[in-house]
Amino acid sequence: MSGWLLMGLPGAVFLSGISESWLAIGLCIGSLTNWQIVAARLRVYTERCKNALTLPDYLSHRFDDDKRVLSIICAIVILIFFTIYSASGMVAGARLFESTFDMDYSTALWIGAAATILYVFIGGFLAVSWTDTVQAAMMCVALVVTPIVVMNELGGFSKTIGKVSAIDVSMLDMFKGQTAVGIASLLAWGLGYFGQPHLLVRFMATKSIKVIPAACRTSIVWMVFCLAGAVSVGFFGCAYFAEHITQGTSVIANPELVFIVLTQVLFNPWIAGILMSAILAAVMSTLSCQLLVCSSTLTEDFYRAFIRPQASTRELIWFGRLMVLMVSLVAIFIAMDPQSKVLGLVSYAWAGFGASFGPVIIMSLWWKKMTKNGALAGMVTGAVTVIVWNTFGWFGLYEIIPGFIFALAAIVIFSLIGQKPSQAMKDIFDEVQESVRRGRDLTI
Repeated sequence: MSGWLLMGLPGAVFLSGISESWLAIGLCIGSLTNWQIVAARLRVYTERCKNALTLPDYLSHRFDDDKRVLSIICAIVILIFFTIYSASGMVAGARLFESTFDMDYSTALWIGAAATILYVFIGGFLAVSWTDTVQAAMMCVALVVTPIVVMNELGGFSKTIGKVSAIDVSMLDMFKGQTAVGIASLLAWGLGYFGQPHLLVRFMATKSIKVIPAACRTSIVWMVFCLAGAVSVGFFGCAYFAEHITQGTSVIANPELVFIVLTQVLFNPWIAGILMSAILAAVMSTLSCQLLVCSSTLTEDFYRAFIRPQASTRELIWFGRLMVLMVSLVAIFIAMDPQSKVLGLVSYAWAGFGASFGPVIIMSLWWKKMTKNGALAGMVTGAVTVIVWNTFGWFGLYEIIPGFIFALAAIVIFSLIGQKPSQAMKDIFDEVQESVRRGRDLTI
């Protein structure tokens, strides 16, 4: 979850009504399924793949890719879509500072980016992991407290619903303005979870397979609270600003500001500041992880693998920090457009990762006959399909759906027609499956 949870999703619900909650439903289903079919297997396979640190590293070891072609393609896909994803975080942070401190958009953009880059520089993965816990708590509290206060201000739940109904009764309709294609596209956001590198590396870094069930329960409970809160913020915001039109002029112009403006008008400045810092927490939580994954990919899978195999630890650390800065600058350039929308940028990157890596990860963990050629074909097909489909917008269908389907087909076809997996790969596959079945980590 990133800044879109406090800005993009509430803005979409504010604009279109409760029908946008299909997106939240899809995300919950996708996340739960990801925990159930990917987390444990990826954790064990990572251990068997020489304790891989990155997704490209895992795929190279999984398919015995000595030439590291998979690493190169994987790294390219990560850099393209993570840069776009990072830009969405930059936009969210910029909107926060712009609205709160009445700053120029460009100045706000640089300040928000600098705050995140600084603590990634200082702390690395351990700092990101610990701060994520605090930031997640801040987001959850902000998204639960804000709609409750809005309801109280409007006279309770029933009166709030009545006010929304008075504005437009169709705002209460889950199917308002939605076709079968539209609902499928919103639910399909859940497919993205299978291919998000910054989430998958958390599975890879899990202390033990035994902690995964508890982590799954915590994650899903947190998700339900946060997504329900985000939908409620946008939904109840409709009722509030219908009664307080003068306070909502900026929200009408840009619905993604609904959470920010509600906190400004409903709470005293101290409380509002704490709640609005949840946006910064959301941005920093995801953006820092994205930048760190990009940095690790460039450092491990390009610099150390092809340029400086004998590089010292100190040299790799400084190169990684330089890569954080480089990716950040490109993301800032993309985010420089004041008309940028958080949800639009997230949607594109989410689809790119979901279609490029989702089918590859699932099949690599569940299908013994998958090969390196199949993985390569799946990644390229998924990425290209998303880019082309997004460009032309065919049928109004979210690009992750055709991208996911075509990638799966490419994996199966190229795995079956090419060179078969070695016996060693099959043996490792069986070893991993048995370890997962017994609920135990591997002992190598």
